[in-house]
Amino acid sequence: MSASWLRDEDPRLLTGGGRFLDDIDVPGGVWAAFVRSPHAHAEIGKIDAAGARNTPGVIAVLTGADYRADGMGFLPCQDSCTRRDGTAMRAPEHPALPHDRARFVGEPVAMVVAETQQAARDAAEAISIDWSVLPSVVAVGEGPGLHSGFDDNEAFYAMVGDPENLQAAFDGAAHVVEQTLCDQRVTANTMEPRGYVGDYDKGTGRFTLRGGVHSPHTLCRQLAEHVFRLPSDRFRVVTGDVGGSFGMRGAVYPEIALVLWAARRLGRPVKWVATRSEALLADDQGRDIFSEAALALDREGSFLGLRVDLTANLGAWLGVKGPRSPLNALNLMSGVYRFPAKQVSVRGCFTNTNPVSPYRGAGGPEAGLIVERLIDKAARQTGLDPVELRRRNLIRPQDMPYDTGLGLTYDSGDFAVVMDKAAELADVAGFTERRAQSAANGCLRGLGICNAIEQTARPGIECAVLEIDKDGNAVVRVGTASQGQGHETIWRRMVCDRLGLSPESVRIVDGDSDALPGGGGTFNSRSAVSGGMALMGAVEKIVERGRDVAADMLEAAATDIVFEDSVFAVAGTDRSVALLQVAAEAGGLAESADYSPDSPTLPNGTHICEVEIDPETGRVDIVSYVAVDDVGTPLNPVLLDGQIHGGVAQGIGQALMEAVVFDPDSGQNLTGSFMDYAMPRADDLCSIRTDSHPVPTTLNPLGVKGAGEAGTVGALPAAICAVCDALGTDEIAMPATPETVWKVLTRMSEHGGKSA
Repeated sequence: MSASWLRDEDPRLLTGGGRFLDDIDVPGGVWAAFVRSPHAHAEIGKIDAAGARNTPGVIAVLTGADYRADGMGFLPCQDSCTRRDGTAMRAPEHPALPHDRARFVGEPVAMVVAETQQAARDAAEAISIDWSVLPSVVAVGEGPGLHSGFDDNEAFYAMVGDPENLQAAFDGAAHVVEQTLCDQRVTANTMEPRGYVGDYDKGTGRFTLRGGVHSPHTLCRQLAEHVFRLPSDRFRVVTGDVGGSFGMRGAVYPEIALVLWAARRLGRPVKWVATRSEALLADDQGRDIFSEAALALDREGSFLGLRVDLTANLGAWLGVKGPRSPLNALNLMSGVYRFPAKQVSVRGCFTNTNPVSPYRGAGGPEAGLIVERLIDKAARQTGLDPVELRRRNLIRPQDMPYDTGLGLTYDSGDFAVVMDKAAELADVAGFTERRAQSAANGCLRGLGICNAIEQTARPGIECAVLEIDKDGNAVVRVGTASQGQGHETIWRRMVCDRLGLSPESVRIVDGDSDALPGGGGTFNSRSAVSGGMALMGAVEKIVERGRDVAADMLEAAATDIVFEDSVFAVAGTDRSVALLQVAAEAGGLAESADYSPDSPTLPNGTHICEVEIDPETGRVDIVSYVAVDDVGTPLNPVLLDGQIHGGVAQGIGQALMEAVVFDPDSGQNLTGSFMDYAMPRADDLCSIRTDSHPVPTTLNPLGVKGAGEAGTVGALPAAICAVCDALGTDEIAMPATPETVWKVLTRMSEHGGKSA
C-alpha cells in the first residue's frame, strides 16, 4: 500500500467537473440572507422589517421570536468537562436565532428569504433594529458574566498532574525557565466559503441538508435531538464536493438549522452561500490560547518538571467541539519528551467574539508551540545546544509503551532517529556557516526545530459497505466525508490492491448519511485509521463470502480455498475461479463492517525551519524547510506529501502573518477582509523537503497513524522558533510580521542588543 497513485479526483476537479455547493440548483429553490449583529454585545429591540417585506421577490422575514414560537431547540456542545468545584461545565442554551440579545459581531439575528440571492441581500439591508448596546468583553477574565445566571465567564477548568512532585522538582532545579505566550486567534478561510441548501419533504416529513460538513451521520443526530427534537431518521445530510475545512466545517452552525427550519415553514428548498466578508465575520475561529509556563532542569540539562497554565478564549458560545482544542493541548503538553514531574491546567472562558472550534491540529500546534519555545529559551539561558538539549530528553523506544501522565499512552515511535534524520536532511551541522554568510550580507539567520506529536483517530465508530454486482462493478460506501484529502483515491486503491479489481470498475460513495447505516465522518486525521480499517473489514468479509461460493463452484472444502491476485484456488492444485466469476455465480457480493479504535494513534515528526531576516525592513524569508514524519504505514506517499505541504503552509501562515484582531473596546472584528487578514502565498514559502520514517502503530492492523494535521503541528513552532533564533530573543509575539520584527529589533538596539 506504499506505492504512489496520483489522485483519482483531480481530472474531474481540475477540468471543472466538481459539484460544490454553489453548483447546486434546486428546482423551486429560494435564497436566504442574514441580518447580522453590528455590535459585540447588545439587546435586540424592535425589528422593523416593513421595508424588507416590501422588497420585490421577498417571501419571508424571520426573527428570533418566530424561531422561539416554533419551539425550536438549541445548538449543541458535544464535549463535557467540569468547573473548579466539580460541577458541570457551563453550557448556555444557544439558539440559532436569538430573540433577546446578540453576543458577537456577525451573529445572525434575522433571516430574509427571497426568490433571488440579490433580492434577499437587498432586503436584509433594509431591516432596521433598535439596539441597546451593552459593554463587551473581548479579553478573557474581564467583565461580568455574558450569559444569564453566570456571575463570571469561566465555562470550565481542568487540571492533570501532580502538584506536590512538581514543586519538589522546581525546588531542586539548577535552572528554571519561565515564559508567557499568546497563541493568537486565526480563521480557516477555506477556498469554498460555507453554504447550505435545506429541503423538507412534507409527504415523508424528512429534511435534507446539502453542504460541506465533517460528519453527516453525527449532524443528523445533533439536529434531530437538540434542534428539531425529532427522530434522527427524519434527516439526511449530503456533502458533495467540499473546498476545504481544516476543522471549520465541524461546527453545528446557526445557518444549518435555519435553512432547514425555513424550508419546512415555507415548503420550498432554501439556499444560502456566504460571501467572503460574511465568512470572516460568521465562521467559527481557532486557537486563541494564552499560556504561562515554566520548565525546571538539572545542571546537565535533563528536564525535571513542567508547569503550564492555559487560558482559552471560547468566544460567545460553546461550539459543538469548543472545548476540544484546549483539552487536547492539555493532554499533549509533554510532547515527545520525558518530564518526570508535570502539571497542566486549562480554563475556558466566554467573550464577545466568534465561537471557537478545532482548527487544523486542534491542540497539537498549541502544545508544541509552548514546549518548543520553552526548550529554546532554556537552551539560550543555559548555553546548551538546542538540538542536544532535545535529544537527551526524548522519550526512547525502550520506554514504549509510555504513559505521559497527562492522559495519553504512546505505543510506538523512534523520536531520536526522526530528529537526527531531519537534522541531516536540513544540514543543521552547516548552519553556523550559513548564519555567518547571512551576517556578512547584513541579514539575520535563524533555525527552528519542532519535535511534533498529535493524537489522531480517537475512539469513535466508522462504517463501510462494499458491494460487487454480478457484472463485476463495485461500489464502496464509507461514512467519511472528504473535504479535499483524496479519499476517493485511497479507498479505491485499498479495494483494488486486495481484490484485484480494475480502478475503473470501483465507484466511491461518501458524505451521504443515507448511503449506509452509520459513520463517524472526517476530522482529527481519523479517516485512514477508522475508515480504512472499516473498509478492510468489509473487503475481508467479501473474501470470506467469496471463499464459500468458490468452494461450491470448485467442489472443495472452504478451508482448502486460498485467495490471491483476484483468484480463488484449491491449495496445491491448478483448479481456480476468478473473483468476478464468483460474484456472477452468487448474483453479487455485499458486505459491511465497522470499526472503532481502542485509543488514539500518535503520529509524530521533526520539522526544521530556517529563516533569514532583513533587519532594515523586518521581512522574514523562509529559506529552508524540512519535515520528517512518522505517520505509521504510509498508504500513498504522494497524498502524504500533499497533506504535509498544506499543513506546513498553514502553520507558517499563523507564525508570520495570520491573526483575527478585535477592537478591545467595541469588540469589532478589525480583520474582516483579505485586505486586513493576510495568508501565505506561493512566494512566501520555499521548496518543502519531506521524508518519512514510518514506525507502524501497534493499535491497528494497517499500522497507520494519520497525517492530515502533521504539517501544521510541526510548522507553527518551527517557524516562530526560527525567528526567535535569528533575533536572539524570546520576546516576540505572533504573528511575526515585518512591523513586529522591526519593532523588536528597534527595542533591542535601544537596549544594547537585548530585548526590553
